[in-house]
Order: sequence, then C-alpha cells, then structure tokens
Amino acid sequence: MSTLLEIKSSVLRQVQVCPSFRRRTEEEPASSSTEVQEPAAGAWKPGDGVEFFAQMRLILKKGEGRQGLPCPEVLLRSSSPAPTEPVDPSRGLRALTQEEVEMLYEEALYTVLYRAGTMGPDQVDDQEVLLSYLQQVFGTSPEEHAEAMERVKKAKAPTYALKVSVMRAKNLLAKDPNGFSDPYCMLGILPASGTLREPGPHKEQRFSFRKGSKRGGPLPAKCIQVTEVKSSTLNPVWKEHFLFEIEDVSTDQLHLDIWDHDDDVSLVEACRKLNEVIGLKGMSRYFKQIVKSARANGTAGPTEDHTDDFLGCLNIPIREVPVAGEDRWFKLEPRSSASRVQGDCQLVLKLITTQRDTSMSQRGRSGFLSYLLLLSRLLQFEHRAEEPNSSSWRGELSGPAATVLCLHGAQSNLSTLQLAVLHWQVSSRHHQTRTLDYGYLLGLLEDMQAHWEEAASLPQEQEEGLADSFSAFSEFGLRLLRQLRDYFPATNSTAVYRLELLLKCLGKLQLFQPSFEICPFETELNMDIAASLKRGNREWFDKLLNSQSPREQPGPQRLAGLVKLTDTVYEDLQSCYGIYASLFHSIIKIDFFTLTFRQLEHLVAEEAWVLTEELSPKMTLEVASGLFELYLTLADIQRFWSSIPGRDSRSLALAGIHAPFLPAVKLWLQVLRDQAKWRLQGAVDVDTLEPMDSSSKHSSSAATASLCFSHMQELWARLAWPDPAQAQGLGTQLSQDLCEAALFYTELLRKKVDTQPGAAGEAVSEPLCVVLNDVELLRKAADQALRGLVWPEGAPGLEGVLPRPLLSCMQALDEDLQREARTVTAHLTSKMVGDIRKYVQHISLSPDSIQNEEAMAPLLKYLDEKLALLNASLVKENLSRVLEALWELLLQAILQALGANRDVSADFYGRFHFTLEALVNFFHAEGQGLPLESLRDGSYKRLEEELRLHQCSTRECIEQYYLDKLKQRSLEHNRFGRLSVRCHYEAAEQRLAVEVLHAADLLPLDANGLSDPFVIVELGPPHLFPLVRSQRTQVKSRTLHPVYDELFYFSVPAEACRRRGACVLFTVMDHDWLSTNDFAGEAALGLGSIGGVARPQVGGSARAGQPVTLHLRRPRAQVRSALRMLEGRNNKEAQEFVKRLKELEKYMEADP
Repeated sequence: MSTLLEIKSSVLRQVQVCPSFRRRTEEEPASSSTEVQEPAAGAWKPGDGVEFFAQMRLILKKGEGRQGLPCPEVLLRSSSPAPTEPVDPSRGLRALTQEEVEMLYEEALYTVLYRAGTMGPDQVDDQEVLLSYLQQVFGTSPEEHAEAMERVKKAKAPTYALKVSVMRAKNLLAKDPNGFSDPYCMLGILPASGTLREPGPHKEQRFSFRKGSKRGGPLPAKCIQVTEVKSSTLNPVWKEHFLFEIEDVSTDQLHLDIWDHDDDVSLVEACRKLNEVIGLKGMSRYFKQIVKSARANGTAGPTEDHTDDFLGCLNIPIREVPVAGEDRWFKLEPRSSASRVQGDCQLVLKLITTQRDTSMSQRGRSGFLSYLLLLSRLLQFEHRAEEPNSSSWRGELSGPAATVLCLHGAQSNLSTLQLAVLHWQVSSRHHQTRTLDYGYLLGLLEDMQAHWEEAASLPQEQEEGLADSFSAFSEFGLRLLRQLRDYFPATNSTAVYRLELLLKCLGKLQLFQPSFEICPFETELNMDIAASLKRGNREWFDKLLNSQSPREQPGPQRLAGLVKLTDTVYEDLQSCYGIYASLFHSIIKIDFFTLTFRQLEHLVAEEAWVLTEELSPKMTLEVASGLFELYLTLADIQRFWSSIPGRDSRSLALAGIHAPFLPAVKLWLQVLRDQAKWRLQGAVDVDTLEPMDSSSKHSSSAATASLCFSHMQELWARLAWPDPAQAQGLGTQLSQDLCEAALFYTELLRKKVDTQPGAAGEAVSEPLCVVLNDVELLRKAADQALRGLVWPEGAPGLEGVLPRPLLSCMQALDEDLQREARTVTAHLTSKMVGDIRKYVQHISLSPDSIQNEEAMAPLLKYLDEKLALLNASLVKENLSRVLEALWELLLQAILQALGANRDVSADFYGRFHFTLEALVNFFHAEGQGLPLESLRDGSYKRLEEELRLHQCSTRECIEQYYLDKLKQRSLEHNRFGRLSVRCHYEAAEQRLAVEVLHAADLLPLDANGLSDPFVIVELGPPHLFPLVRSQRTQVKSRTLHPVYDELFYFSVPAEACRRRGACVLFTVMDHDWLSTNDFAGEAALGLGSIGGVARPQVGGSARAGQPVTLHLRRPRAQVRSALRMLEGRNNKEAQEFVKRLKELEKYMEADP
C-alpha cells in the first residue's frame, strides 16, 4: 500500500503558472503563447473585414505618438544640414566706385609700408606677403600694383604718437612713517640722444626725472607729464591717459618714474607751468627748475625735509610696443644698482598715427570709414574661399587679413568698441548676402556689449550706422521667423540650434535698444517678433489649406484633405511645445506655444464647423469614416491643451465640437460591429484548429479575435467622448457589440469543431483542446477590453469604478464564456467516460486476494497518460477545468459502482476508500494540481460518507441518522415554523423532563388556511432507549400558532443521554379527522447539552433552564443517505427501523 500512496502524477507536478494575458501587436509576429498575433494578410479574402481593421490600426497607430506631452529627444530626429536661408545681394554695403577702390587699395598699402611696432606671434611680419595678399584681394594687375606702390612711397610718412594709460600700481615700498606712501608718476619720451650711454667701470646708473644728468641734448618740455598724487596707499589707482608725439619710432623710449610725494605743493601744477618754457638746456637743470618752482609755492622749511622718495622707474622702447597695443603689468626697476624698489605698474600702450598722407585722409574720410570698407572687402574675399553653400563660416580670417586689419585699426586709433561695432556692421550686412554662422554674429554682439560702457564716445554718425545695422538685421531675422517651419524645422537639430542662436542675437539687440539716442526700432522688438510669428502661422496654415483642402472642392473631397491638415497641425503643435516654446520663452520672453496654439486651433475649428455642417445631410459610410478620423485628431488637440498644467480646454474654439460628429460616430460604430463579425468569420474559416506555433496553445483565430477586441478598446480610449450621457449610450452599445461578437466567435468555433473528423479511439481530441484554449484566451481578452470601455458617469468620486451597465455586460459575458468552456470541457472529457467506468469496474470486480495498489494501478496509469496529453495541449486554467471535470466523473463512477454492489464485504468498501484517498493525492499532486478544498467538496463528501457508512454497523448507521438530523438544525429558518421547548434532566428521579411550550408560523395544511397541530415527542436512537415510548400533545384546532405548555417525563439513565447521537425528536403533525395526518415539520435537540446531563442540576425548581426555540424542517438528502445504507441491510434491526421511518414519510410532502 505504501508504494501506491507514493504514486503522483509527474505531469501535474510540471504544471507552471502561465504568464498573464498580453496583447501582441501586429508588428510582433513571434512571441509566447499568451500573446496574440494577427494572421498574415495573405490568408484573408476580400471583404472579410481585414481592410477595415487595417485602416483602424493606422488610426490607432497615429494616436500612439500622441500620449502625453512630447519630448525634444523624440522630435529631433535629424542632424543633417539646416535648410538654406534666403540671401539678397542688395542688402549688403554699397558697392564702391573704381576711384574709391583705388583709394582704399592705397590706404591698405600705406598701412603696410608704414607699419610700426612689434608684430605678434599670430601676425604676418613679411611685408611682401602682406602686399601680395592685398594684390589678390583687390585683384590688381602687377602694373597697377607698381603704380600704387610708387604713389604710396612718395607720400609723406605718417606722424606717430604713443597713447599711454597709467592704470595702477601695486606692492610699492612704504616711505612714510605711517607705513604707506603718497605715490605719483612722471613720464615722458626720451629721444634717441637721451637713450644712449657709454659703458664704464662705475656703478650702473639709470636715468631719472628727479636727479641730475650729464647727458647732453635738449628735452622738449611737452614730453613730460605727471599724474595725480594718491595719498597713503601702496596700491594706487590712477587711470589717467596721455598722448606723446614720437619723432623716431625705432629709437625713442617711454620713461616713467614713480615717486613718494613729501611736499604740500602740487607737482602737477608746477609741471604744467614749466611745460610752457622752451629751450632749457640739460636734464639736470631742467628738473631742478621743476622742483624749485614747486617749492617756491610751498611752505618754507629746510629743503632736505621736503625731498621726494624714489619708488621705481620703467624704460620701454617704442619699437617694442606691439602693433595691436598691449595692456600689461611692468616690474619696476631701480635707478641704480644701489636703489631698493619693489612693485609693479600697469600700463596700456598703443602706437597710433595722427597724420596720414593718403587720398582718403586728404578727402576727409575718417579711419573708421576706411576700416569699414577695408573689412568688408577682406570679409568678402575670405568667405569666397569657403565652401560655396557653407552657412557655418564663423568669420575666421587668414593671417595676412588679420594683420592688415590690426595695423589699420591701431594706426587709425580705433577703440575696442569701435572695432566691435565695425565688425558687427560689416558681418551682419554680409550675412544677409551670404549666410554666416549665428554663433559668430552672437559673439560679435557679446563683444560689443562687453565694451558698451564706452558707447558715449561714439560719434553720432557711427551711432546712426550701428542703429541702421540693427534695423536691417532685425528685419532680416523677422522675415526668417515668419517662415520658421521652412528654415528651422523642428525635426532638424542643426536648424533648431541655428534658430536658438538667431533668437539670442535678436535678444541682444533688445539689450542695446535703451542705449540709443536714435532708436532703431519703432516698437519693442519682441512685439515685432510676436507679430511676425502670427503672420507666419496664418501664411503657413493658408498654404496648407489651399494645397490639401481647398474650399472650392466638394465636401467629401475636402474631408480627406482636412484630416491630413489637422494631423499636420497637431504635429506642428507638438513641435511648438517640445522644441520652439522653450527657446522663445527663455530667450525673448514670448509664449510662442500659446500664441500658436490659440491661432491654429481657432483656424482648424472654423474649418471643421463649416465642413461638418455641410456634410451632415450627406452622411454615408465613407463620410462617417472620414469624420470619425477627423474628430479623433480634434479631440487629441483638445487633450493636448488640457494635459498642460493650468490650461482649460473649455475656453477653446474646439469646445463642443463633438456635437456635430455624434451621428458619424454612431454610424461608424455600427459598421465596426458588422466588420468585427466579418473578420471573426474570416479568421475561423481559415483556422485549422491547430496551435499557431510551438510556444502557443491557441489557434490563429483566437489571436485575431483578441487583437480585434484590443483595437476596439484602444479606439474607445482615443474617442474619449466628453458628454457623459452620450458617452454612456455609445459605451453601452459598444460593450454589447463586443459581447455579441465574442459569443458569435464561440458559436463559429463550435460549428467548426463539429465538422472536424475525429480520430478513431482518440480519447483526447487536439481540436477540442485548441478550442478550449481559444475560449479561455477570448474570455481574458474580452474582459480586458470591456474593462477599458469605461465612460464618465458625471458623479464625483467614481474614478476607477466600472459603470453598472458595463459591469452587468462583463458579468453576463463571463458567465456565457465560462458555460461555453464547461461545455467544451464536458465534450472533451465525455470521450473518457467509458474508459473511466471500465477501470473503476475493474477495481470493484477485483477479488479480495489482490492488493489495493494492484487493483487501482490500471486506472492511475490511464489517468497519467491522458493528463500528460492534456497538460501539453491546454493552458493552466483549462487544465484545471478538465481536472475538475475528470474528478467529478471519477466520483460519480465510484458512486455508481457502490450502488451496483449490495450486501458485499467490508473489504470491498475499504478498497474503494483506499482508492479515493489515492486519487485525492494524485489530483492534488503536492500542490501543483487541484486544491484539497476543491477535491474534498461536493460529491466527494457524499462518497466519503457512503463509504464510511457502508463500513459501519447497523446501530452506527442509525446513530448517524440522528446525528445528521442534529446537524440540519440551522440550515433552514422560519420556513416551516418554530417550536419552543424546555428540557432538563432530573438526576434524583433519573428522568428527562421535556416541556412543549408553543409553536409559531406553522404551515397551513388545511383548506381553510389553518392547521390542527399536535406534537409527537420521542427519544432516539431506539437502541439507546429501547423501553421508552413516544408521547404526544393535545391537538390545537384551527391555528398556526398553538400554545401547549405540556410537560412530559421520560425515565432514562443519564449515561444513555450522553451517548453519541442521543436526542429528543419533535414531530409536528396536522390532525385530520377524515384522512391520515399531515407532516408539518420536525426538529431535534441533542441531549448531551441540556441541563442536568452535561452537568448536575444544582438547586432551582423542577422547570429550571431557559426555553429553546427550534426551527422546524423536513429531512434532507444528507439525512436520507444513512437511511439508504440501512435499506440495503437484511438484519432485523435495520429493517424494523426503516419500516417505521417509511410509515412517517407517507405523511411528508415532497421537498419544494
């Protein structure tokens, strides 16, 4: 026996939990069995719904990209070059005449030939290279170049001057007792005669303005300048500017002394007076005169008490000043090797020309204008060397070009701001004739902004030129913004970056606007930008409308174009929100998205209202399909606006647009219902009722049905009808259509499987297994689809709650599909009924000499083989259904076997009891099969009870009969009325007292609607109380609520009352004078729980204890099972008990 108890179904142990149902899209042809897949289009016949659902899929796919707000990463799909921007040669600077070109060429040659200063490492110092480059730029012939050179060489050399800005000093020596100094600077130009010294054996001495010098030669008084004295500081800041005329660039030097001022007189004033003296001889005499003059105006006192202290000096050769000028810290030097100095001084030096013998200078052309014309010429030449269609040139100049411009800018004494202004004017104009990189233009504006504090120094003519350049560029930029979608498409990352730089350029122009006395803009620039964007939006929409849905076309033809136009508008709004909006808002503070959305939404709504009004009287299927698709996009536009925080769609022009579309939507949903059936019909027609692939257990038609339902659910989600009442009607109809289609599909499957030829002797039909799996897959798909068909009910707090009509529809469909699954399961298992009965009969006919394990082995082997096939063919849910059906078949087969065998040995029933427990373990399969609660319920309880009773003695069966009556007490309440009694045991007299008090709500068993009830009181089982006779109350006539108050005594020992099944049985009868009495009901009360039996009675009256209300009932099947056991026994005790009970049954009415 132990061997058989270990037999488990190896198949059931392998049952795994299947993954949850998921819809497979048409783009995923191969996946697991729980996913669905649409069959190949080639298998469909024309007109079977495939074309309709293909169009529906396109509509749904269009909506997949409209979930939530767009992300820039999704929209920016291309990094190709940006579209070419429009250029206009006429928007550049004025073309020069031939004479002006020649004058400009001479100006450039003059600049190169008379250059002065030190070239930088990035500059070209080769004169021939520079001249050759200019010849190429101006395109002059060798002869013309030679003539120009000759004219330039004959001209006078320019007059040079040195601009010196004394900015500050730091870390000077402290010369005063307070730990500080009062520093000032004396600076001047040392001519060539003052710079040369012969080497000698004595200490090295440097020139100083305040000390005697043996050098000969006059020093003009105008060459000396003095700064202000800065009191009590070691880090003075002067920021004073001086201009010195240079006689010889190659030999002159700039000399600077820093002194600690100890007098109360102004050295500056003394210097100014002495600068009027001309012709002083000798350096020593000259500076002594300065000091003497200064002291004469000061306070009297010893001269040695007023001597200034030397803090350091600088000697800078003019020829070493860089061509571009320099801003540099110079380390202070001692005047002799014995001097002690420290610190640095910051100077800004620039070598310029004050007089130029050129034609342009002679004609009054300023250096500013000359530089502008020269820069324009060089820029055009340099840009031509780039790629012909290049829009990314950043104004990089070659070495010769940069050198020529640097020389001319320095010689013309152009400030940093003027140079920035010139480069912007020329480059912004050039950009309008040939596109440049906006990053380069932005850099020019930032450079100009960095030096804008010098704007007050710009002459009016130059400011007007700058204002004109701003106006021209802003006009050019506004024209581009009007055609934003053409030149800066949102899908092109390169173009979007150019747009960002353009907006930053326009934003910079706004910053300059308050600084102009002559304002270049008539209105605020951002107002002009907004106006250009609005105009551009209208032009773009009108162009789109004229190309896709011209108004002169008939309504049905316009409809298809308007659908495309609306889709294009939605995509454009996505681009506006995801790409453009952040740029315009962050850079120039314009809400571009709101501006564009409001404008385009109004235009689209206007077209939609007009078209729906025109098409409403002409509603056809084609028109309804087009209107349905148009509405979906219009609803997407509304949802797009509503999905943005703080936006309310009720203020839109599209608000209420759903109303005229309602007839079209209703018609389209009706067509959807019919087309769904056509598609399901076609799917079943080509279905072979075989698994789709090795990983699937359902057929192709189930996958198609699931996909069809999924499409219907997705479509409803996209429709999102806003009116709650109308949405309820549409949703209810769609849910009913879906349920109808599901049942239609199961009917098609049933007919299909009925036509399938079955294999002879095949107990497990593969087509039936596939159909069962198809029904289960359909049930899940339909449930998921129906749960998605929710609609707003208008009541608050109902989010996520299924509407009642939808819930009812779901429940009804689930019941129908569950019933269909049970029907298929019954059909599948019916082929196994004969085999199961045969193997159960084999167990029942096995002789007692055969072991139980051996007797039931064929049955277990058969079940194991069939369940292996079922497990391979069925999904888990269906395998559980089949297991439950097989379990019920087995129980019924065993019950039949027991009924067919009467008066057999106890071993017979013991074998079947062993078989039952073995089958429980087999079907449970250690938790992988059916749960024990399910296995041990229903028919199992009946079978287990019969087996137990068959193994009991006659008296045990009789006791079970009474125990079943006691268990039946609470099953029915108030149906047959109530009886109140009171019982107690009197131990002294060894008797049981039973008091019948009253009854209520008895059944009316007489024709007058009343009864004549009396109560029979008896003790049972009879073998426990063999000498006790039953007693009865008086008859109470014509009442349903009799009152008895009668007391009965039964002399019985307490030990008998405590026995198993001991009870007092009350039988209520209706007394009839002319016929047999009628049974009204019965009730049983266990004696083991009454007072005096369970515990001795302590004190109290003879009627101690509380009344007990018993609910009358009639014997149920559970009670009669013990009776059947007794009927099959031939002993006298059993037959007498059965005979007495059958006499009572004659008075009982059949159970309702």
